[in-house]
Amino acid sequence: MIQPTWETDDGVIRLYCADCLDVLPTLEAGSVDAVIADPPYGINWLSNRPNSIRYGKIIGDDKPFDPTHLLGYPFSILFGANNYADKLPIGGWIVWDKRTNEAADKCLGAPFELAWCSRKTTFRIIRVMHCGVKNADAPNGDVANQARFHPTQKPVRVMQACVNLTKQTDTIIDPYMGSGSTGLACVRTGRRFIGIEKEPKYFDIAVKRIKDELNRFPLLEPTKPKQGSLLECE
Repeated sequence: MIQPTWETDDGVIRLYCADCLDVLPTLEAGSVDAVIADPPYGINWLSNRPNSIRYGKIIGDDKPFDPTHLLGYPFSILFGANNYADKLPIGGWIVWDKRTNEAADKCLGAPFELAWCSRKTTFRIIRVMHCGVKNADAPNGDVANQARFHPTQKPVRVMQACVNLTKQTDTIIDPYMGSGSTGLACVRTGRRFIGIEKEPKYFDIAVKRIKDELNRFPLLEPTKPKQGSLLECE
C-alpha cells in the first residue's frame, strides 16, 4: 500500500508524489467519486512563451495518451480530450474560453481548450482570461508575463467551475496534479481531495499552494484540517 507523501491530519486531503499508475490500483474501491484532471495530451508540447519557457517538456507528453485508467469512476472531466477523443466514450464537453471577448483575440496562445465530461448531458462554457502573457492566477489576475507555477497550469477558477459540477460530499482525485490547482479548488469549495504528481518539483509547489490555501479557507466545518505532515519525496 502506497502511503500519502503529505496529508492533512484527518485525511481530508491526501497528496502522493508518485506515478498515478502505481497509486490508483491501491486506493480503496469506491473511495473516489470524481476525476478532474489535465493529463499529458501526447502532443510533445514545449512552450516558447516568456512566462513558461523555463519549465521544459512535460513528462509523458511524448507518446499518445491512453485515458483507460481514468474511465472507471462515477464522474470524470478530462482536459485536452480532443487529442485522444478516439479513446473516449460519448460524453459531454466543457469549453474553456481563454480570450472571453473579441478584443482579447490579440492575446497569444490558443483561444480555448476542451475538456471531455463523462456526463453526456453536460455542455458548459467557462470564461476565464488566461492566455499568452496573461495569468489568471497572478495577484491581480491580469499581470503581463507573471510566471506560472507549471507550464500547462490551469487557473483555479477554471478548476473550481469543474469541481462545482460534483456533489459537496464527493471526493475528487486529480492523478496529474501538477501545481495543485484542482486541490485549491477543492479547498475553496469544501471537497475532499486526492492529488497525485510524479515530478517532485511540481509536487512541492502543489503542497505549498494547498497549505497556503488551507490557511485562508476552512475546508470542512466543523473539522478544520491541520497542516499535516510531509514525507520524503524521492
